Amino acid sequence: MSFYAFPPFSFSAILPNSANISFHTLPKPTSTRTQPAPGRTMSTPRKQHTFTTLHSFYATSGTVTIHSSSSDSPILVPTPSPLDPNDPLSWPPQKKRTAFLSICTFTFLTNFGIGGLTSAFYLISLEFEKSLPETSALLLWPILVLGLFNFFWVPLANYFGKRPVFVLSCGLLFASYIWGALAKSFESLLWSNIVAAFAGSSTEALGAAMVNDLFFVHERGGKMGVYMNFISGGNTVGPLVCGFVVTGLSWRWHKWIAAMLTGINFVTVVLMVPETRYHRVEVTGEGGQQVSESEDNGQEKGKVRGDGEQGQQREGIVAVPKKSWVQELSLWSGTPKDDTSLWKMFLRPLPMFAYPCVIYSFLGYAVSLVLTVAVNILNSFVLQAPPYSWSPTVNGLINIPGFIGNLLGSFAGGWLVDKFCDWRSRKNNGVFEPENRLYLCILPLLITGAGCVLFGYGVGRTLHWTSLFFGYGMVSFALTAVPTITMAYVSDCLLPVNSDALMLVNGSKNIVAFGFLYGIVPWVEEVGYVECFGTQAGIYVAIIAIGMAVLIPFGARIRHAQAKWRIIL
Repeated sequence: MSFYAFPPFSFSAILPNSANISFHTLPKPTSTRTQPAPGRTMSTPRKQHTFTTLHSFYATSGTVTIHSSSSDSPILVPTPSPLDPNDPLSWPPQKKRTAFLSICTFTFLTNFGIGGLTSAFYLISLEFEKSLPETSALLLWPILVLGLFNFFWVPLANYFGKRPVFVLSCGLLFASYIWGALAKSFESLLWSNIVAAFAGSSTEALGAAMVNDLFFVHERGGKMGVYMNFISGGNTVGPLVCGFVVTGLSWRWHKWIAAMLTGINFVTVVLMVPETRYHRVEVTGEGGQQVSESEDNGQEKGKVRGDGEQGQQREGIVAVPKKSWVQELSLWSGTPKDDTSLWKMFLRPLPMFAYPCVIYSFLGYAVSLVLTVAVNILNSFVLQAPPYSWSPTVNGLINIPGFIGNLLGSFAGGWLVDKFCDWRSRKNNGVFEPENRLYLCILPLLITGAGCVLFGYGVGRTLHWTSLFFGYGMVSFALTAVPTITMAYVSDCLLPVNSDALMLVNGSKNIVAFGFLYGIVPWVEEVGYVECFGTQAGIYVAIIAIGMAVLIPFGARIRHAQAKWRIIL
């Protein structure tokens, strides 16, 4: 990206009789050729809709300095704008947490209301006289929709802003749960789940991208772990709650509970989640440290040199006024001011499939999701039928070890990885390398691989129920650990286009997971649990291990090479 592509600043606001002088753009050429100022070169007009490189606007490719020898405090990367209090990185901690947790809750309730019904699948199949494969469609088709419609919501959010997308989709989720609670037929219940998945798909990638909007590099692992725990928690806490609700009331009350909680969160999203989209251009300073230059809705601001208070005039640059709460409620934050069009937003992510980090993240996430959801789909047909013959309430208790596995996975993939990266960075003269995150993929590789085999043997050999519980807990470890690590890695490598890259990860993993899970029931019926889950364990271990073997030693070279590929539209 040309240095002259940043927005102009006019001195006329300060010196009324002065010429309109720009820091970052030259006057538009007339019929007479304008000569550049001394020390400058003429900028060439950018061609519309041409491919460019990641390196042109992200020079470091993820390698940044986060520690200095003169201070124990981490260097803030990206650097927040000192002149703009509306920069999400500059928001007060409480405001950040409220907005972030509201979107996390939205994500949780999507899976709570849809995936939570798995404990009632056996009873639903009896009520509507459906077979096991037919009943499993209540979860399988929503999984596909959750993936596909990432490709719808994310471009809209990149073009119009995240806030209107979150408000619209959260309201639609609320309405779809009311529909599900009132459904009188299996088909109506199925379509209510599909519409709920359409609404909830907006947060699959955008929620993860919001981590990068609100938090710094040294915080992202922990916050991504929290986000992933909310996603997976809906699939474990939901069936646990549903087991008790089904026994005491009915499965419809599970939908009513989901609708009430979603309605409360809808109000919270409307009132307390401002727009987090913020155009931030990173320029590399001394030592590889990044300095922000930003633009937002045509307001004038620029790079600041020196220290001082926000709201003061500095080197002829006036700080941006802080938005009021009422202004932050607006659903309109403008559209991109460059040559970007909406159709370009839809096409831009597709070439990013060429990035190895994206491929590794979506494959690792997909196979982790497959293992967990396979247990979710099948466990009620195992535990509520002879020889176990458990009630839905007791069956739901299998989600306790699943929830514990999620918590431990998010802790390992988030906080523990952050601490490990901090330690590695200090040993590397304060320089952070994104590949440091991948070392701890060894934990889910070992734990989940063993857990998958344990669950398959437990069911296949009708072992004691504790083998099934421990197996499921170990399988659930990967559902948070793997995506927390790999999605943070993708964000580190592709920060300026992270929402597009994360959309590919989230959308693709659901499509791949749907393909696997659509055939899981016939597969189990044909070969049995031992061979089915043993094969899945082998595929999982191979994907995680091969990715580690390639990206840990060669990832830095790959990152810097791929940054020069002309695939950014």
